[in-house]
Amino acid sequence: MTLGVLAVLAMAFVMFAGFWTDWLWYRSVAYSSVFTTTLWTKIGLFLVFGLLMALAIGVNIWLAHRLRPPLSAMSLEQQSLDRYRMSIAPYKKWVLLAVTALVGLIAGASASGQWRTWLMYVNGVAFGQKDPQFQLDVSFYAFDLPWYRFMLGFGFAATVLSLIAAALTHYLYGGLRITSPGARATGAATGHLSVLLGIFVSLKAVAYWLDRYGLAVKSSDFKATDNWTGLRYVDANAYLPAKTILFCIAAICAVLFFATLWRRTWQLPVIGFGLMVLSAILIGGLYPAIVQKFQVQPNEQAKEAPFIQKNINATRDAYDIDDAKVDDYDGQATTEDDTKLRAAANTAASYRVMDPNVVSPAFQQLQQRRNYYQFPRTLDVDRYKDKDGKEQDTIIGLRELNIQGLPKRNWINDHFTYTHGYGAIAASGTTTGTNPTGSPDFTESGLPSTGEFGKYEQRIYYGEKTEQYSIVGGPQKELDYEEDGEKTTSYEGDSGVSLSNSFNRAAYAVAFSEPQIMYSGAIGDGSRILYNRTPKERVEAVAPWLTIDGDAYPAVVDGRIKWIVDAYTTTNGYPYASRTTLGDTTADSLTTNQRAVVAQQNQVNYIRNSVKATVDAYDGKVKLYEWDTKDPVLKTWRKAFPGTVEPRGDIPQELMDHLRYPQDLFKVQRELLTRYHVEDPAQFYSGSDAWQVPDDPTNKEPGSVPPYYLSMKMPGQDAQQFSLTTTFTPRGRPNLGAFMAVNADAASKDYGTMRLLRVTSTVKGPGQVQSELNGNDDVAEFVRNLKGTDSDIEYGNLLTVPLEGGFLYIEPVYTRGGNQNYPLLRKVAASYGSKIVFENSLGEALNAVFGVEDDGSTTPPDTQDPPGETDEPPATGDAALKKAIADAQKAYSDGEKALQEQDWPAYGKAQEALQDALERAAAAQPKPGSEGDKADSAEKPEGDAKPEADAKPDSSAEQASDQGS
Repeated sequence: MTLGVLAVLAMAFVMFAGFWTDWLWYRSVAYSSVFTTTLWTKIGLFLVFGLLMALAIGVNIWLAHRLRPPLSAMSLEQQSLDRYRMSIAPYKKWVLLAVTALVGLIAGASASGQWRTWLMYVNGVAFGQKDPQFQLDVSFYAFDLPWYRFMLGFGFAATVLSLIAAALTHYLYGGLRITSPGARATGAATGHLSVLLGIFVSLKAVAYWLDRYGLAVKSSDFKATDNWTGLRYVDANAYLPAKTILFCIAAICAVLFFATLWRRTWQLPVIGFGLMVLSAILIGGLYPAIVQKFQVQPNEQAKEAPFIQKNINATRDAYDIDDAKVDDYDGQATTEDDTKLRAAANTAASYRVMDPNVVSPAFQQLQQRRNYYQFPRTLDVDRYKDKDGKEQDTIIGLRELNIQGLPKRNWINDHFTYTHGYGAIAASGTTTGTNPTGSPDFTESGLPSTGEFGKYEQRIYYGEKTEQYSIVGGPQKELDYEEDGEKTTSYEGDSGVSLSNSFNRAAYAVAFSEPQIMYSGAIGDGSRILYNRTPKERVEAVAPWLTIDGDAYPAVVDGRIKWIVDAYTTTNGYPYASRTTLGDTTADSLTTNQRAVVAQQNQVNYIRNSVKATVDAYDGKVKLYEWDTKDPVLKTWRKAFPGTVEPRGDIPQELMDHLRYPQDLFKVQRELLTRYHVEDPAQFYSGSDAWQVPDDPTNKEPGSVPPYYLSMKMPGQDAQQFSLTTTFTPRGRPNLGAFMAVNADAASKDYGTMRLLRVTSTVKGPGQVQSELNGNDDVAEFVRNLKGTDSDIEYGNLLTVPLEGGFLYIEPVYTRGGNQNYPLLRKVAASYGSKIVFENSLGEALNAVFGVEDDGSTTPPDTQDPPGETDEPPATGDAALKKAIADAQKAYSDGEKALQEQDWPAYGKAQEALQDALERAAAAQPKPGSEGDKADSAEKPEGDAKPEADAKPDSSAEQASDQGS
């Protein structure tokens, strides 16, 4: 008995620990109202529907038992059941309670999962827009109809279970007979079961009525488009009247069942039920099939045209693409003046030669500093002002903690000592660095990082890679960073949950299955536990009604590192709007588990970027800001969770400067626009102008080309705008079909303005440009030269820019391998019209593709000479040789020291410095036949004896070379 009691108490504490730690966490982030609202809603639904189900089953079992016939009327069949009745008799109350409690618990648990449906129903806000068929507000389909369907389903479940329970009870106590001669049921049993059947048929009548409205949000296969939603001709002219007729038949049938209370015969109800079933087959199934076959198919395009138009209008509105402006664009240059084209190319865009999808290994190698730091696989693009105050596209990544890279793994190191990353690293997107050449041109670097960001809090306790819990602020010191010695710190933020009392420690020990939390001496006064540390986790937890974008990105704002998270409100109840699956639509060649949309398989047909959220990288504070002030779904959730979303006007201007148009929303919209850029029903039906998102030609992995952030000018614009761009190709063909860009600068009055350039002539698509580049003679020679160096070629983002009536393609090309295991920019490819070039720098590529010579006035802004290219000849002579040898010896010593300390970034730098010094030493020696060589020869004594002074540098260089090898 003692063990049993202890086991029950232990199980109860385990269950309570999860609840208690959740409450503590929500309280720590100041969103306890979300926890309590959700909790009380679930409890309320559980109790109400659990009790309703238990009451329905219990009352019907009790009533069937009360209506049992007297024992004298029992048949021989019933006498065989006597032993069952006798065995149940002493415990029938307990059996009744057990059955009703079990069914109630199951029903209550199921109902508690409908808390979102209930909150949307009771807080629903009108859309102010009516569907074209029934003239009902869209809110009826988005908020009301899902709740009605749940209620109907619950009613069916309760009725069917009550019917089964009542029938079994009647049979057990003689009210129903199966094999005995005479009447099969007593009058009381007949009346009881007839009422339950009448309720069932009544619910079926309600279902037929709701099905009429459900046609407006019904998905079906249709030639015109995948995931069609809404009524078609056969729905409006066959299914809709059929549902109305079936509703009337079901209502009459229900009355006949209720009439059995007086008539005590099944004859009329059975006939009515049979008529209803036959009508459902003929009217609900056969008749629509005949209409489809003989009226619609012979002239489907004309019959479906009005309904296609409704679908087009609704879909464009639901996905916020109805204002997308489509312009015809020839795609051929409007001028043959090469100088004019070259000058226009200077201002058409800030060509990003640093691809955030490629250069992460360079960040890792040059700025990691310690193995326990890491950068994300794909970096982010943002805008920051340079030292001259000019805004430029910037590649940014945070140096986050990598728990797998710790020098020694144990519980203390994993959760107490190594707790945070350190510093933001940024590089210009349009220029390259010189150390080494072709590397990122860092504008913020080092440990601690310094540069154009100024002073800010660099510790990163919350990040995309920070998935383990940490315990901070107690007696155990944390490692802050290692640079010129080990620096320690103690967390001073107010984030996390206090572990100062034993009860909390016990709860977390159970919740995390880590008993050391309970008794470890590293935990004491001031200790706090940090968990749920990724930006997505935190935003999703405090706003479980939002769908989170797959790419959170960092920004340095007001002296803090803030993670910016785009969040969406969605529904799949927008009438006539076609549905899409978020997980499939937002996938591209760069999608990983880290960048995937949270709601992977959510099917939606309405989406808005209604909330911009921020997560502080130091204290984890979450803020939700209203973004779309007109979205009725957001208004509904704000009524349900008041005070959780701050007004748009509260967004600080410094934060506003870093907000951007979200990628996942753009991917959804571009996928819909492959078909819904067409607004004519006949053309839409034929699919003659359908597009597709092309595969990424620069990536070995299959997948659609990702959208690119780029500062550029669209035709007719006077200045560059920070934009999100993509390309389309005609379905089944490789040439360019259209180009799309949306203003992605949230601080701009034109934010969200979407423009499409429909290409009206034959222009090379991205795949064709890449194929031509791969077959280019210069590229082939470049690849051949790499074969002996163990290096590989790596293509960067293929940027597409409208330019003077045509399209300019720019693609950076990197090499990776050999002496450096990270990509360095080596070449830039450009294509305009029929010409494609492969040059050392962006400036040279633009000059070559337009056939002009660089006169010093046509170098595009924010670009520089290619890596490794310089007009200054290498230094020669004895002084240069001695300096090169000294530098080589120093680099060798630095490398040996770094090797002993296992400081791999420092070792890599030392090896690069050694290689550079050896190259300078080789270049500094006089060439045979040169004047310096002749002068040296004239001074040599007879017999070609070399002076000792001349021999030393050569031997030293050879020694340094051997040491380097």
